[in-house]
Amino acid sequence: MEADDVKKLKELEDENARLKKLFAEVSLENHAMKELFAKKGW
Repeated sequence: MEADDVKKLKELEDENARLKKLFAEVSLENHAMKELFAKKGW
């Protein structure tokens, strides 16, 4: 594995971690909104 490959892999891993965190936040927000709507009877 070349140094450039290692650098690219690290960048992809960082981006993947960022996207996973973003997805988790959006998923949690979506779940909270669904519960709120269910309680309000919408």
